[in-house]
Parts: sequence; C-alpha cells; structure tokens
Amino acid sequence: MADGITVEQNGATALVWLDRPDRGNAFITAMQIELHRQLERLDADEAVRAIVVTGRGRHFSTGADMEPGGSNFAFDDEQHRRSRAELAARPRPWRLRTPVIGALNGSAVGIGLTFPLQWDIRIVNESAKYGFVFTRRGLIPEQNSLWLLPRLVGFGRAMDLMLTGRLFSGADAAEYGLAIEALPGDDVLPRALQIADEIAANTSAAAVGVTKQFAYELLGETDREAAFYREWEAFRWFGRQSDATEGVASFLDRRAPNFTLPKHVSLPQPDRGWSPDE
Repeated sequence: MADGITVEQNGATALVWLDRPDRGNAFITAMQIELHRQLERLDADEAVRAIVVTGRGRHFSTGADMEPGGSNFAFDDEQHRRSRAELAARPRPWRLRTPVIGALNGSAVGIGLTFPLQWDIRIVNESAKYGFVFTRRGLIPEQNSLWLLPRLVGFGRAMDLMLTGRLFSGADAAEYGLAIEALPGDDVLPRALQIADEIAANTSAAAVGVTKQFAYELLGETDREAAFYREWEAFRWFGRQSDATEGVASFLDRRAPNFTLPKHVSLPQPDRGWSPDE
C-alpha cells in the first residue's frame, strides 16, 4: 500500500482500493496524488481494459481528512502554489482511454463523492449516505463538480444537492441519475467487477477508448453539426479497421471476439475543411 492506495490486477481488470479504513478512507493530499498516479499507470497498460475503484471497510470515503496533518483548506501562498502545480500536472480521468468504474460500497461525501463524479460508471450502496456537503463546511463544491453535476442530474436537482449540502441515500442517487444502480452493500463491488469483465470480454479496446474520449470532448462542443461530422468521420475510419471486421465475423460465427487494436489507437486528424457537399 502506498499513501492509502492499494492496487490489485486480475486479468484485464484492475481493482484500486481506497485503503485507509481506520480513517473512513478520508483523503489526504498524498492519497489524492497516488490515486491519480495509479489511474494513469493503469491506463498506460494496454492489458488493463477496465479499472474499478472501491473503498476498504465500511465507507467508500468520508471526504477530506480534517484532522491535524490531514487536509487543510486554509492554504498559505506557498501551499497554494504547490497545490496549483500538482493540480495542473494531475491526469484527468475523463482523458484516460480506460473505463473507470466507481464501486461506492459505502457512504461518500465531499471529495469522496466528487472524485467518483469524474469517473465513467458509478454503482452505489442503496442504504449508504452520500452528499455534496461543501456549503455546510463554508466551502463551494470542487473537483469539476459544478460543471458536471448539472449535466448528470439536471440543473434544478444539482442546485438542490449543492446549495443545501444535504445527505441522500444511494437509492436516491440512482433515481437522480448520479449512479446507474443502487444495490445492497455487499453486491456493489461484485456488480462493478461484472461490468468490468463484460467490457473486457466483449468489446474492442480501441472502440471503447475512443467512445469515451469523444463522449467527454463533445460535451463541450456547441456546434452540433461539427460534432456530427467528427463522429461520422471516426465511425468510417473504424469501419476500415481490423476490429470492425472481427466484430462482424465473431457475431456471425457466434463466438467470442478477438479484437487486436490497442486502446490508445491514434485516429487521423479530422479534415476541418470537409463538408457534406463534397
């Protein structure tokens, strides 16, 4: 274990543990850095097809560790400078080509919830408590949650959750669209691993990686026509690759696919001068 993070690899799935159960898996700065370092390392490994992140013990994460020696929100100028440099260098989960699945086995609040918000799929414990509690601590929501939460749950619901800072159940989280499923606590990790295995066994690493990349990039595209043609060009490029041939052949042969393209496949640069009339 390094800085509260433990990693296990089993075949094509990597399992990352938040591993400070005696502190409710609360985050300190070193733990944040190590989590993102491991996500980047696992993404660089072409053998890893999916990453599952879960918490050791009763909680997923109780947020920032606010004991002395833990998280200190009142940064002085030097702390602020170091923190800004670390944040600039930190890999962005939405830019990784590997799906990241949050198995939120127990309660998660504050940064313990805004980190999973950056990941791709979330499974929650139906009876655990979750919350964006920042305003109740004299802070504002962070980790990009002010940008993403309204896109996930709608503006009105996001305002409710962020302005009140109230706690809500895992069952509520799934109803709001914050998670895809709410299950009994003991079922959360097995279900997340099942989804990871399904991705690894049945999908093209290249197709999954580019699908994830485009989905996040096009969230910020205001020109619908530009998004349409970029997607279309990439689709046609994939149609000429070996994985598309194998995908059709395995379907017709009723067998498991043997995809070979890497998840970090490079797409040709889009022709920005192309138009549908050409």
